[in-house]
Amino acid sequence: MKCNREQMRLYAVTDRSHLGEKSLYTAVEEALQGGVTFLQLREKTLSDEEILAEARALLPLCRAHNVPLIINDSVDIALAAGADGVHVGQEDLEAGTARQKLGPDKILGVSAHNVEEALRAEAQGADYLGVGAMFPTGTKKNVVPTSPETLRAICQAVSIPVVAIGGISAENLPQLAGCGIAGAAVVSAIFSQPDCQTAARRLREILATIVK
Repeated sequence: MKCNREQMRLYAVTDRSHLGEKSLYTAVEEALQGGVTFLQLREKTLSDEEILAEARALLPLCRAHNVPLIINDSVDIALAAGADGVHVGQEDLEAGTARQKLGPDKILGVSAHNVEEALRAEAQGADYLGVGAMFPTGTKKNVVPTSPETLRAICQAVSIPVVAIGGISAENLPQLAGCGIAGAAVVSAIFSQPDCQTAARRLREILATIVK
């Protein structure tokens, strides 16, 4: 299974720390109903065993909505869960090694911060890139925001889909118009909202106006 630009439109990255009493399953279900097209399971506070259990619980839900489920960082968990692929950062497993472990049919996403990293990731088998952080974000500390010019240059340099990530909200998302992205990846813009479905629907509406 590979990904296309349409699947990358609204990329949700989970974070249960925003949810309060709501279960991750319920929040993801709401998000999918609101129009999320791609889901990454990223739970920094859970053990590998707990992440695997969450992945196995979420996979049928994602299948029902025809949405790929990607695991953050861990190829082993992705393979054990039967997930659709994995996303790795520049400080995580090297992209070429991740591709070898995944095999040719799973989705591989790679974080990139400049054209050099983007081209290397594409050459090593990445199916899509996550570029950012575009705006200040509470998810990652001490991050220098990526400029719109760098984002545009990356989109022009590679042939695979690029999603912008990092501090993206309904309010600042329109600033990314014209950069060439396939979509946007968000965390708190969905999972910290009282109604994940309504939040996702609003983001989809905005993306429809800025992604060509």
